[in-house]
Amino acid sequence: MSLAIRCFVGLLLFPVLLSATDRPNIVIIMADDLGYGDISPYDGWIKTPHLEQMAAEGTRFTDYHSAGNVCSPTRAALMTGRYQQRAGIPGVVFADPKREQHKHGLQKVELTIAEAFHHGGYATGMFGKWHLGYYPKYNPVRNGFDVFKGYVSGNIDFISHYDQSGNYDWWHDDKPATEEGYVTHLIDQHSLEFIRNNKDKPFFLYLPHEAPHYPFQRPDDRGVRQAGVGASADWARQKGVKPAEIRERYKVMVEEMDKNVGNVLALLKELNLDEKTFVFFCSDNGAAGKWGDNSPLRGSKGSDWEGGHRVPAIAWWPGTIPAGITTDQLAITFDLMPTMLAAAGLEIPTERKLDGINLLPILKGEHSTVERTLVWNGKAVRHGDWKLMLNGKGGDKVALYNLKGDLAETTNLADQHPDKVKQMQSVLKDWQADIDATTTPQP
Repeated sequence: MSLAIRCFVGLLLFPVLLSATDRPNIVIIMADDLGYGDISPYDGWIKTPHLEQMAAEGTRFTDYHSAGNVCSPTRAALMTGRYQQRAGIPGVVFADPKREQHKHGLQKVELTIAEAFHHGGYATGMFGKWHLGYYPKYNPVRNGFDVFKGYVSGNIDFISHYDQSGNYDWWHDDKPATEEGYVTHLIDQHSLEFIRNNKDKPFFLYLPHEAPHYPFQRPDDRGVRQAGVGASADWARQKGVKPAEIRERYKVMVEEMDKNVGNVLALLKELNLDEKTFVFFCSDNGAAGKWGDNSPLRGSKGSDWEGGHRVPAIAWWPGTIPAGITTDQLAITFDLMPTMLAAAGLEIPTERKLDGINLLPILKGEHSTVERTLVWNGKAVRHGDWKLMLNGKGGDKVALYNLKGDLAETTNLADQHPDKVKQMQSVLKDWQADIDATTTPQP
């Protein structure tokens, strides 16, 4: 490796240590099941003025991906800065206690991004969806957060707060709590309170929204679930609802979330914290089914097609990240941990090898984009513009695409480039061997 390359990699991985007074605040806002073609900064069908503002004042990604194509895995990757498979969370942690995965969660051996910031002197708060373990030992306050108000399951009734198994799911720290209100509004209320309470010291704030995940409910809709009556009620009630109304509900849910983004940015400006705060918005995976919009991409949530994991992402930090810029840097959820720690001048953990890179030099315009190789679920691999897909639903057993000219993954080039296929298959094999050797066991 040349000296120039070593220096470049060092800038990507290791931060310059900052004094406590110089450390920026960090805010991560994550939507749930938001599609690449849903919001207006991506020419989507839902007008989201505050996300438009965020993009106009910051940098918008066109090639950002969730590490998983469903909820829990992406959140595990965010928390650890590593492939979710290393944390032993390759799939959903289910609400149903009869399912084996209900016992799974984020094990204590994992170092979370919240723990890294907590140990670095930051106030840490989380409001919204956890989905990384149902048992008290997995609670966010046992994983580095000073304060947590939200729910631990994959989704709850926005009004009644019952989960898919008919259990009331709302917590204040690690204690069950009863709190009335529309989930998105509660996340908004608690996040603004946290910012005000910590305006005089550095803080790390994580806002994992429920919107626009089902059940599809607007603030003035009635609750669907109740004690002992879970997810089946969602669909029973919606059998009599026309698809156009479901789409309208989805739209309102995204608009309500957008208001929270606007409120957060406005409060940061009001408190003169805007130039001292790094805000990142993204989604945990692509839109599900026919309600959201992943266009122009193929596939949806649950698939390794681009529509399952290429998602909206916007970085905002006035005075540090250039305004009105679009970047085509290939990026992924587990990049956020090394990027945020570098921004804060905190040391990158060495005891648990991170899979992500520090995106800050690229976001600041100090370096050009970096070519890299990424893997999704051992079934898809990306290198440069090339993507290999194995056994994609509705596709060939082995498929090779060049995304530069075929973002919708319509033309299989495997027969024309057998050497490329062989090379990328080898990458998948090596990746799987590495994962198998480093996976954290679950109970």
